[in-house]
Amino acid sequence: MREITLSQAVNEALAEEMRRDETVFIIGEDVAEAGTPFKVLSGLVEEFGTARVVDTPIAEPGFMGLAVGAAMTGTRPVVDLMFGDFLFLVMDQLCNQAAKTHYMSGGKLTVPLVLRTNLGATRRSAAQHSQSLHALVAHIPGLKVALPSSALEAKGLLKTAIRDDNPVVIFEDKLMYNDKAPVPEGEVLIPFGQANVKREGRDITLIGTSSMVQVCEAAAGILSAEGIEAEVIDPRTIVPLDEATLLASARKTSRVIVVDEGHQSYGITGEIAARINERAFYHLDAPVLRMGAMDVPVPFSPALEDITVPTPEGVAENARRLVRGEMIHAA
Repeated sequence: MREITLSQAVNEALAEEMRRDETVFIIGEDVAEAGTPFKVLSGLVEEFGTARVVDTPIAEPGFMGLAVGAAMTGTRPVVDLMFGDFLFLVMDQLCNQAAKTHYMSGGKLTVPLVLRTNLGATRRSAAQHSQSLHALVAHIPGLKVALPSSALEAKGLLKTAIRDDNPVVIFEDKLMYNDKAPVPEGEVLIPFGQANVKREGRDITLIGTSSMVQVCEAAAGILSAEGIEAEVIDPRTIVPLDEATLLASARKTSRVIVVDEGHQSYGITGEIAARINERAFYHLDAPVLRMGAMDVPVPFSPALEDITVPTPEGVAENARRLVRGEMIHAA
C-alpha cells in the first residue's frame, strides 16, 4: 500500500469530496493561492477555482457566520481555521448557531459544516498559537469532534465529516502534517464513534488522542522490552466516543492511562477517566490515571515547551508504577 503524508491525505480527501459533490466548498484565510501556511490545500484552487476555494479577509467571525448560513441553505462548507487558538473568535457562530440550529428548528434545519483546524505544542509557536482546545467544543451538544492520529484517519474521518449532516470539528496536529502512513487509494471512510485498537495488550491500557497515540505506541514499545504488554487505543472521535471499546479494554487489563495534549484540568482525560471509573470500577486494580499538558500557557522557550506535554518516557514510567501496584496521583 502506498504511503502519503497527513497533509496529502487531507488534500486528497477534500479533492475527492469536491469532485463528488458540487455543494462542497472551502473557505478561510490563505486557502487559495497560498494553500494555507502549512500548504495543506496546495493545488486545490487550480482545479476548483476561486468560487469553491474562497480566500477571506482576516475576519474569523465573519467567514464562520457566512459558512453557517451557507450550510443552512444547501451547501457543505469546509471552514479552514488557520490555528485552533482562533476558536475563541468563532465560538458564537459555532456553538450558539451551528450546534443548536437543528434542535431549535425542531429538526427542520441542518448545518452540514466542517471546521478544520489544528492543535499541538512543541512547534515553537508560543502561547497564542500552540493550544489544544478540543475539550472546549466537545463540551457543546450538537457538535461532533474528530482527532485524526495519522494520514489514514485524516482522510477517512474528513470524508465522513463532510458527508455528515451535523457540524463537525476536526483537529489535526500541526506537527504531523509531514508524517507518512499507509493510505489506500480511492474511497476511505471511517465511521464516527469507532475506536481503533492499535496494539493488543494484557497488562495496561493506554488511551491516546491525536499525536498522543504515537506517544502511547512508543511507550508501549519501551514497556514491551521489559515484559509489560500495553494495549493502545485511539478513540479517533471524542464526540461520539466509543465507550464500548474503551470499557472492554479496561475490564481486560484492569489498569488505564489516558493521554491527551489538552490541559490536564477539566479536559478530555478527565471525561474518559470518569466514564471508565463509573462503568468499569469493579474491574480496575487502580484508579484511571490522567496525563495531559501542564496547566500553564504554552511557553515559547524550547526547553520549557518540551516538558509541558506528555512524553513516551513519562507514560512508560507511570505505566510501570501502576503495574507494580503503586498509587499515583495526577499532577
